[in-house]
Amino acid sequence: MQRTTTAAVLATLLAAAALGLAPHQAQAAPPTPVAAADASSQVRFHDIPGSGGITLKGNVFTPAGAESGRKYPLIVLPTSWGLPQIEYIAQAKKLADSGYIVVSYTSRGFWLSGGNIEVAGPPDIADVSAVIDWALANSPADADRIGLGGVSYAAGITLLASAHDPRVKAVVAMSGWADLIESIYSGRTQHLQAAAMLGAAGYLTGRPGPEFKTLLGNFLGSRLDQEEQMIEWGRKRSASEQVDRINANGAAIMLGNAWGDTIFPPNQYAKFYERLTGPKRLEFRPGDHATAEGTGLLGLPNDTWTNAHRWFDRYLKGERNGIDTEAPVQIKSRSDDGYEGYADWKSVGSGGTEKLALSDSEHLFANVDSGANGGILLLSSALDQFVKAPPIASIPLLPRAFAGVWQSERYDRARRVRGTVKLHTTLTPTKADGTFVAYLYDVGPLGIGKLVSNAPYTFHGKDPGKAFGVDLELFSTAYDVPAGHRLALVVDTVDPLYIEHNPAGAQLTFSSPRTDPSYVSVPLREQ
Repeated sequence: MQRTTTAAVLATLLAAAALGLAPHQAQAAPPTPVAAADASSQVRFHDIPGSGGITLKGNVFTPAGAESGRKYPLIVLPTSWGLPQIEYIAQAKKLADSGYIVVSYTSRGFWLSGGNIEVAGPPDIADVSAVIDWALANSPADADRIGLGGVSYAAGITLLASAHDPRVKAVVAMSGWADLIESIYSGRTQHLQAAAMLGAAGYLTGRPGPEFKTLLGNFLGSRLDQEEQMIEWGRKRSASEQVDRINANGAAIMLGNAWGDTIFPPNQYAKFYERLTGPKRLEFRPGDHATAEGTGLLGLPNDTWTNAHRWFDRYLKGERNGIDTEAPVQIKSRSDDGYEGYADWKSVGSGGTEKLALSDSEHLFANVDSGANGGILLLSSALDQFVKAPPIASIPLLPRAFAGVWQSERYDRARRVRGTVKLHTTLTPTKADGTFVAYLYDVGPLGIGKLVSNAPYTFHGKDPGKAFGVDLELFSTAYDVPAGHRLALVVDTVDPLYIEHNPAGAQLTFSSPRTDPSYVSVPLREQ
């Protein structure tokens, strides 16, 4: 739900500066048109009526030399969490230069837009329709050619809006969520850094509504008595719960995300994509939250935004540009720069699976960080994207009292991991509640492991001393393990990314019963 990192804010401000716009101008809504830098398309800043009588601060780009009486396709871009309406200035101008009316607005509750932060609640969805109504009444926008797009928070809002407004013909949802609960509460574990950063940014740049304040407090405070209410709140804000309505409306949906997104991990997008029945496209690339789209906000060449423009051109202008004839699932491995195309998500691991047996039992003392972890929010996966430096750990030096380790044999040829790694094991706790985190590492000859994927798992109300089965999906990825390396599964009980629920003195035992062997299933690309 987020574009509030320092880098993202700088990107939008630099984009505005490149077009001769100061930040205060973006909030002031001047009544006269402001020419873009090359005097091509025109931009105006407006107060736009939102739902419930509030005012949304917005801007409108109109194609240069717009002909009287002619209608142009409309694209609406709500802003990301915590960012003002200048976020999309560079991309909105490019779209307008190619013949679109583009309306961007600061999402309700943030900056100078009215209302409170509703976290993609019904008022946010109604705002999208209100902005469409306003654009049709106040610009030469074509009611039959309407698209929605945006990054992060905007992606979640626009997917939901496509379920409620049948006028929407195309959506491009970048670095967003389709399932809010699976995104920040996967494995029944609070994603601490993500939720804390969202909350802090909300308070810093906007006005959190009372419901959001209560939910955030309960979430970070581990109020299990409020868990069902929290889950229900998240479901109402998840496009995955409204996929039937989206399919019935028939909008063409393009989804894009990064493998290492520490706010909205990729698994939930892939599952949602598989349930869509209309025109659709799924793109996964290396990076963290919104880093795949970041350079595009500056107007620089960017694969994600290039394909976003192609998607709109195909489904709003009817151009035969070939994007609908390409393989609809496009992924880029974290290990190289080439794209791979697949007919669907299930085909990504089409080379079969390799099962790594976890035959040895491991007994862990909880509440101590072994040194294996998933990295730092927004930073670690960005380093992986730009300099191929994911989080690392020295596997031989991990303290075995606090970390369980299983390793494969050294591979005589490369392994191309593609898709979702799955863990099956048997766990015996000494306490009723607990948390563990599973990590898959690529281990080189010197024992240094590079993180391939991870995921947390939390349990509550179990019988101490009684074993139970665990099935856990790690976050989907595309990673090439070189020949001469091996894979290692590591489990420990503490990770700064997550809230852990291990009582003092808790211990966990991972075993592999003969009747139900433990294993890690690794999906591979065809060699």
